[in-house]
Amino acid sequence: MNLDQARFNMIEQQVRPWEVLDPAVLALLDSVKREHFVPAAQKALAYVDMELPLGQGADQVMLAPRVQARLVQDLAVRPTDKVLEIGTGSGFTTALLASLAQRVVSLEIDDATARTARTHLQQAGITNAEVRVADATANGFAACALEGPWDVILIAGSVAEVPAALLNLLAPGGRLAAIVGHEPVMRASFITRTGDAAFGTTQPWDTVAPRLRNFSEPSRFQF
Repeated sequence: MNLDQARFNMIEQQVRPWEVLDPAVLALLDSVKREHFVPAAQKALAYVDMELPLGQGADQVMLAPRVQARLVQDLAVRPTDKVLEIGTGSGFTTALLASLAQRVVSLEIDDATARTARTHLQQAGITNAEVRVADATANGFAACALEGPWDVILIAGSVAEVPAALLNLLAPGGRLAAIVGHEPVMRASFITRTGDAAFGTTQPWDTVAPRLRNFSEPSRFQF
């Protein structure tokens, strides 16, 4: 299988049509080899427009390439940014973020998944990303606050709503991205901290993604 051709096709046929046009992000998609971040048995599927399972849990997946690329692009990561990622997965999105940012701390709830991601990042030569085994939701995101505030926060999966405690970890001008809502309709939500208690939100595109573990699920019952 010609992986170079598959990578080119992914960029031109999946990613660009999804309005990922930032030259820096497109260059990363070519230079950070996605096949090195997928399970060995699924190497042939590395550039297919689909989620790939990483483990036993329903939340243990690698998001589709176009979704990963669009999230990274729309966060507008800068070289001085300190990034918090919740949900490391394979480490591919971590690698993209780290290639653009000053530093990335990525939290992964599953120990085996975290170990694999560390190996992927090391083999890719990424030295400014740290993968930690942690439940980000534990103690109301208190552990995430220790090194905050954060310039960028990526929730690398879907949630019913973005916890206020997580928004409060953003630095002034900081951006948070998450896929928010319930199937079959979820929105990619980008929240910018505009003041001490002020936030602006845009929801420029739709997608669906597996739920991240242990985030609260508010009741959907209505009178």
